[in-house]
Amino acid sequence: MREGSRLDDLKPALAGAPAQPVIATERFTLRPLRASDAGMIAHYTADRRVAEGTRAIPHPLPRGASDSFVARALATDRTEDVWAIDGSDHKLAELLGVVSLTRMENEQSELGFWIGAGFWNTGFATEAVAALVAANPHGARTLFAEAFQDNPGSARVLTNCGFVYLGDAESWSVARGARVPTWTYLRKMA
Repeated sequence: MREGSRLDDLKPALAGAPAQPVIATERFTLRPLRASDAGMIAHYTADRRVAEGTRAIPHPLPRGASDSFVARALATDRTEDVWAIDGSDHKLAELLGVVSLTRMENEQSELGFWIGAGFWNTGFATEAVAALVAANPHGARTLFAEAFQDNPGSARVLTNCGFVYLGDAESWSVARGARVPTWTYLRKMA
């Protein structure tokens, strides 16, 4: 089986996939992932610093991992909606990072995000999270998020977007191969 064929095989099934809205911000657009994003996702997430800032991205990144990630994001039975942070309409990179919402029970969703290392400290993460929170495409009454305690920048993104500190916890980081102390956040939606 050739590498891209998993994505090609999904195309007929996508007709029944739940629609994700396109969300415009001042500097970019949040749009659903597409197969062509896999290469840039692999490029950015191959950076150890990006991978170690997440729970699920391995380092080193296995061959085909970004294709599999995109395929899961396009699946009709997905529980996570993933948006590309696309700056191409504003003379920025086509993919700056991603932001996601994972459905939980009782009208709750968990928010996640990462930004390519070359775009850190630009405000892109805050702008993307704020736009996704404002749109609230899952119609969630509560959003949850977490940040590793050695990543205060991600914690600032969350607090800048109205998330309130809930408590300390730990989460497994695949890239680190260890449990990592986290700060957990909550945002009640109107």
